[in-house]
This record gives sequence, C-alpha cells and structure tokens, in this order.
Amino acid sequence: MSDAPHTPHPTLEQVILSRRQFLGLAGAAGLGALAASALPSRVLASTTSLQPSTLTFTEIPKRLAAEPAVAPGYRIEPLISWGDPLFDQGARFDPSIQSPAEQARRFGFNNDFTAYLPLDGASDHGLLCVNHEYTILRLMFPGLEKINERYQATEMQGRVEQEAHGCSVVEIKRLPGKGWRALESSRYNRRITATTPVRVSGPAAGSTRLKTNADPTGTRVLGTLANCAGGVTPWGTVLTCEENIDQYFANIPDGHPDNALWKRYTIGNNEYYNWHRFDARFDVTKEPNECNRFGWVVEYDPYDPEAMPVKRTALGRFKHECATCVVNPDGRVSVYSGDDQVFEYVYRFVTAKPYDPANRAANRHLLDEGTLSVARFEPDGTLRWLPLVHGQGPLTKENGFRDQAEVVIYARRAADLVGATPMDRPEDVEVTAQGRVYVSLTKNYDRKKAQRLPANRRGPNPYGHVIEMIPPKAGAGRNHTAETYRWQVFLEGGDPAQEEHLASYLHRPSEHGWLTNPDNLASDRDNNLWICTDGQQEAISSGEGIYAVPTTGAERGKPKLFFTAPIGAEVTGPSFTPDGTTLFVSIQHPGELPEDSTFEHPSTHWPSERPGGPPRPTVVAITKDNDGLIGR
Repeated sequence: MSDAPHTPHPTLEQVILSRRQFLGLAGAAGLGALAASALPSRVLASTTSLQPSTLTFTEIPKRLAAEPAVAPGYRIEPLISWGDPLFDQGARFDPSIQSPAEQARRFGFNNDFTAYLPLDGASDHGLLCVNHEYTILRLMFPGLEKINERYQATEMQGRVEQEAHGCSVVEIKRLPGKGWRALESSRYNRRITATTPVRVSGPAAGSTRLKTNADPTGTRVLGTLANCAGGVTPWGTVLTCEENIDQYFANIPDGHPDNALWKRYTIGNNEYYNWHRFDARFDVTKEPNECNRFGWVVEYDPYDPEAMPVKRTALGRFKHECATCVVNPDGRVSVYSGDDQVFEYVYRFVTAKPYDPANRAANRHLLDEGTLSVARFEPDGTLRWLPLVHGQGPLTKENGFRDQAEVVIYARRAADLVGATPMDRPEDVEVTAQGRVYVSLTKNYDRKKAQRLPANRRGPNPYGHVIEMIPPKAGAGRNHTAETYRWQVFLEGGDPAQEEHLASYLHRPSEHGWLTNPDNLASDRDNNLWICTDGQQEAISSGEGIYAVPTTGAERGKPKLFFTAPIGAEVTGPSFTPDGTTLFVSIQHPGELPEDSTFEHPSTHWPSERPGGPPRPTVVAITKDNDGLIGR
C-alpha cells in the first residue's frame, strides 16, 4: 500500500482526459463531407482544413509474431497480468495450481476495457480500472481433454472461471527511471467477480422478470459477466458493460412462453461455459429469469472499494459494448452504447436531470432516470433518435410491454418495433473533444447484397467500417440530446489496392496503414482517433493492431499503424493518462489462435520471459522514450 497522500474522490479536472470520460464542451469543427456515399471514388478527398497531422510517429509494418511491436521511439511495459496478486504482496502465481479463493484475490483473465482515474490529479499516480470479459479453459488449465469435441470445466475449474470474470481496480504509479508499477495491497485494490453482490436500480428493479428463487425481490444479483468495454462518468465512477451473456445459460425448456424473448437475445443451449452443471442459476429450466439479470451497464466507484456495484437498468439490456459519457450544454449527460451482434443497434441514453459538478453525491442516481433511444440512419444523411418509452408508438401492453421495465429488459424487441437501423456489429463509441461521435462496426458476414443500406454499404462486410455522427451545434459545443444528427461513413476497412474489398478512406493509407475490423476506440487531445482491431488475423492473416487516424486537418481519415499484438491476441481498452504521455492497452487472449493452441503448447508464451508457461492476458503501458506525448 502506498503511503502517499490521496484525495478520496476526483475533481472534474482529474477525470477529463481518461478514455470516455467527461469530454467538455469544446467547440466543434465544420461538418465536412456529409455524403461520402455520393462521391464516386472509394478513396475520398478531404474537405477539412489543411493543418498538418500531429501523428508524427514512424509507422510500423503489418506482422504476425509471438511478441508485440510498437513504433520506433516507444516502449512497451507489461504492467499487470492474469494471476498477479492484488492483495498479497509478493504472492507468486502458479497457473498449474489454482483455486477460486486464490483467483478472487488476483488479477482476472482476458482483460478488456481500461480506464485511468488519477489520484490527486496526477498523470503518474492513479487507479487502473480493468474489465475481464471471458475465460478460455484450454489456456487456463493444463491436462484438459475434450468431451464431445468441447473442453468442459470441472466444478472447481468453473468456479475459478467465475472468479476470473468481472473487474479489477489496482493502484498504479510511475516511478522515476523505473516505469509503471502496480501497487500490491493498496487500499483501493478490488476485485468484482461473477459472485459479487450487485444491486439493481432503475425501471427494471423489482420487476417480476428479474425475480428468482434466490432473490424474490428482483433487486440483488450475484455478479457481473462478459464485461467488455465501458466508460467513465463525469463524477468519476466506472461503467462496465455486460456483453455476450448468451454464452452462460443452457437447458432452454421446449414450449416455454418466453422462448421467443430468449431467442431474441440468442439465449439457447450454449455450451461455451458449463456452469449450469454446478450452479443452478445458469440452468434456465431452474431459473428462467436469471438471464434477464445480465446484459446491463454496471456502475461502480473505484474510489470506494466497499460500495456495492449497481446495475443501471434505465440504459437498457442488450450486448453492451460500451457506455461512453458526454456532458451536454444544458448539463444533462448522454451515454452512447453499441449492441455487439450482427444486425443490432446503436443506442443513446440521456439523463432526465443535469450533472452537478459541485456535488458528487448528487449524481449518485443520475443514471436511473432518463430517456433511452435507438438510432435510425436515413439515406439522406440524417440520424434520428427514436425513443424507447412505454406507451409511445408501438411500445404498449397490446404489443407485449406492460411497463417501462419490460421495455428496457427487452430493449432489442422494442428497437425492432420502432424501426431502428440494423448495423454490422456495433462495437465501441467514442466522442472527440470537438463533439463528433464515432461508432466502430466490426464486421457482418451475414449481410447479403440485397440487405445493403446506406450506413452499411457492403454485404457481406468482412472488414468492418466506422461511422461519424455529428450532433448539431449548441453554443460552443454540440447538443448530444438532439433528436436528429447528421451522419457519414468515415472509413470502410480493407485494402484500397484490392478492388474487391470495396474499401474507402478519406485519404489513401500506406501499404501498412489500411485496417480491417475496427473495434475499441479512444481519442487524444489532438482529436486523433485510435482504433483497435479484432479480426485481422482471420481476415488478412495479420496481427491485430492499433491504428491512429486524424479526424481533422490535412490527413483527416488516413490511418497509420502504431502497434501490433502477439499472435492470437486482440488489442482492447485503449486509454490515455490526462497528460497524454502514457497509453494503456489490454492484450487480450494472447495465444487463442490457432485453435490447437493450449496451456501446454501455446502459439506464444508472451509475456513470460521463461519458456514453458502459458500466455497471460496483460495490460501494458506504452510510453515514449523521451516521455513525450503519444503519437507526436
């Protein structure tokens, strides 16, 4: 535990520049080209000002290797890995000997979203908040055998998996000449897992759809699952998002009246996890409502490790990829989310009451009241936000919605009925300081040519794309509560030299700068968009990367490759320190590909410096050799 002085809670200034944190009311640039689809070329000319790009780093080549790589003049520091102790200083991790109790005190598996929250306003001392999305048996445990072509966990291994899910909070500090260090046994360190008690709030709290044998009140849930991306609120709490909840539930009973509702969330007889064999709540025949208790945005306070996490049901239930917050000129807070599945939707929640920057406690229930909406992308470049409010339009009792609780519990069905635009796997959403909103759409092999839409122009779409949403101006900022925006395609992934890729960029990238499968996003103080990929290894036989793309200036829309991950790994959770000199990145599931990669015979041993060990998901800190701004 550090003996340095701390302030118990952040000021507004202390959380401004972390990933997806309060983005201010900065002025926005002009709309630029709003109808990219109308231009004849697949490589489009810029219409913005001719300011030179601030991205002066030397681009690296695409590669597929056992080790990560970064642009010259930068260094990669592994900061914390699966199994590292959070509470027992110096406790060695032996992955061949694991227990649920031990895992509950250690850094979880498959780290995803990261957020840096400063202590005392510092960029060299703060809290690193990390999601743990899912587990991979064959990379966690030795000696596994397949049963019916699948690896199946013993009860002990399954309970270790449960404790490897969720979130970690760890105090970190940058030491002069030594780099970043995780501080074991800090009073802030915390694990939230699949067995941690979580409170339910908002319109679905107490609903009959959330009541179970273990919780007849419908207000208390054990745990949070499938924690993918997230966000940070203006008042300094973390939002963690539950995504692939369908993978946890099995034994759907035939002829049940809720079968259609379960099917809409692809909940069936998924055998990715076999927790239902030892934990009745994942057996739908025994607990038919348990699956309704997941798929939410969960808020927790990293500055108060004793505070119970809360599922904020007003933000809707679906496969949340993120919860990106922005404060509007009138003080209300907008939260953007993507539903990460093919043909799903982009959502926005707007609080009913304004954010109070002078009273942190006054914001405690801000996310419980407001309006959830879903996006429709019109062919003329208009974006319409369609409210999902009980009693409005088709969202009535006659159509199966008895109250607002059922609207948010079955948000996907509500979005279907109001006519939202089905998208190509909406992933992350990022808002730059200029107020423009970027949505990554990773891919959609299932879209047919006849199903092409202006906002999803390729079918199939194996390479993904990014859409830019432009709220109307409001004073010096942008109005993220407006009913209509403008939108345009910002880029379509693929190799522009290959005509069959149908790739499009505002400026033609280099042979290494073009990208596919955009996923997690971040933005820096210069309005550059940092895009992490998920799917390049399968799509183009290249390691996943981080590409930096200017959103303004002479090279607007031109990606440059900055970082590549180890084989089989995904790059996730990019977040900057407030001063812009460190970029935290999660290296998730190193060695997951190819599929015959196992604990004993992995495709990479990274980050282990010793041969023989399994790969370990790890958060790294990327810094510049001269400690300057990342990207410049």
